[in-house]
Amino acid sequence: MGAKFKRVLIKLSGEAVYGNELAEYTTDKNGEKVVKSVPIIDRAKLDRIGAEIKRVTELGVEVGIVIGGGNIWRGGRLGEGFDRTRADHMGMLATVINSIALSETLEKLGVETRVMSSVEMPQFAENYIKSKAVSHLEKKRVVIFAGGSGISHMTTDTTSVLRGVEIDADVVMLAKNIDAIYTADPRIDPTAVRIPKLDYSEILAKGLKAIDATATAYAMENGMPLLLFGLDNPENIVTAICGGETGTIVEKLN
Repeated sequence: MGAKFKRVLIKLSGEAVYGNELAEYTTDKNGEKVVKSVPIIDRAKLDRIGAEIKRVTELGVEVGIVIGGGNIWRGGRLGEGFDRTRADHMGMLATVINSIALSETLEKLGVETRVMSSVEMPQFAENYIKSKAVSHLEKKRVVIFAGGSGISHMTTDTTSVLRGVEIDADVVMLAKNIDAIYTADPRIDPTAVRIPKLDYSEILAKGLKAIDATATAYAMENGMPLLLFGLDNPENIVTAICGGETGTIVEKLN
């Protein structure tokens, strides 16, 4: 099974590596079981995702990655009471932690990587420069884009589309907690059917929350296809890149 794309930008959520599987429990004074601690990064999940990304590189695909920081910091919830800009800055720093963790995981698997940050921190990552990022990709290094866009009030979906356009990716792949866009909520309606293709305009007109509206509009403006797929099974990364039956492609249909 060969790859359908030559260069891809994969967006991973921070929750994809969240350590809920390793949660420790205790009991409160009423005898109720409560979570004592939850590791913010689950190495087993990182290893599974890293193994699939390695498989993608072995297909000859050039890979850029944007990873969120929601397992560490979610501005919308934990940032309550903070100035929005500063809350977003903390979220950007969280993406750097996840990017370094993913880089280290891939390097241990024999995959050469580069972490590039939109926020200057030379001790941890290279400064993001488009031409250098493309050069790394051409040398078959996985490039992990950290620090978001460096601008507050912007989601990692939008950052992913921005970086995808800049590096001239063939597609931006958005790993979500749902495996596709359906005619209805499949968790409620058993007759819901996966929609394999959708026009950008339908996402915007219907206000579908599966993909950020700003990201969708920017993708539409630049003709960048979006592939939404589920990461509940990390093998979906390879399946999607090889054109298998998974996810929903969002592009211009008419």
